Amino acid sequence: MGGSDNEQGERLNQRFAVRSGLAVGLATAAYGISFGALSVAAGLSIVQTCFISLVMFSGGSQFALVGVIAAGGAAAGPAAIAGAALLGVRNGIYGIRTSPIVGSGWWKRIAAAWITIDESTAVGLAQPTPRSRRTGFWVTGLAVFVGWNITTLIGALIGDAIGDTRTFGLDAAAAAAFVGLLWPRLRRRQPIVVAGAAAVVAAALTPVLVPGLPVLVAALVAVVVGFFNWFGRTTYVPPTERTTS
Repeated sequence: MGGSDNEQGERLNQRFAVRSGLAVGLATAAYGISFGALSVAAGLSIVQTCFISLVMFSGGSQFALVGVIAAGGAAAGPAAIAGAALLGVRNGIYGIRTSPIVGSGWWKRIAAAWITIDESTAVGLAQPTPRSRRTGFWVTGLAVFVGWNITTLIGALIGDAIGDTRTFGLDAAAAAAFVGLLWPRLRRRQPIVVAGAAAVVAAALTPVLVPGLPVLVAALVAVVVGFFNWFGRTTYVPPTERTTS
């Protein structure tokens, strides 16, 4: 009887993981339309735009790349690549957490590295059992990957049809997209301080540095604050009780 209950519970966990993964994949894929349109507006071709989504597959890094290119053109390419790479470091950290749940086999490791993103990590680790964690990770990652690449193509075609995006005010959409990505994370004091200080640094340096470099310098704010854990949570250590003899 107990075994039957466990199997039924596992099936429920599996179904919930699949539903969560597909729902997150559908919601996240919608942002691909914005990326496709913004990338073409920044001067990249439809093929280049789709190639970035296929190979890079990291929304924050992709928006960073096209945002800097849109501001500084091809000359800002090195800074754009550096900024995108900096944002992509977090995916390597996610890999440490997701490594135990992706399954064995070198081909699974390679595929998992490609789809280890914010969404697949969050859904996978949120599940209650090892099997449902694996299901949540793979379903979410694959759903986002397929949906993101399809909507990137749609967005690129739309952007190509629009032509001059400044007519519709879309030349500022990259910055707006970043604010949208950042806003849900501003729930604690430390991220709020980092975001505010980085914005001030970037705004102050924009008139004097080439496009892309102010963003990289502003990123040092997060590094310094994180290293010293300024404005972050502190672990309370109760005082050691003195023993008397």
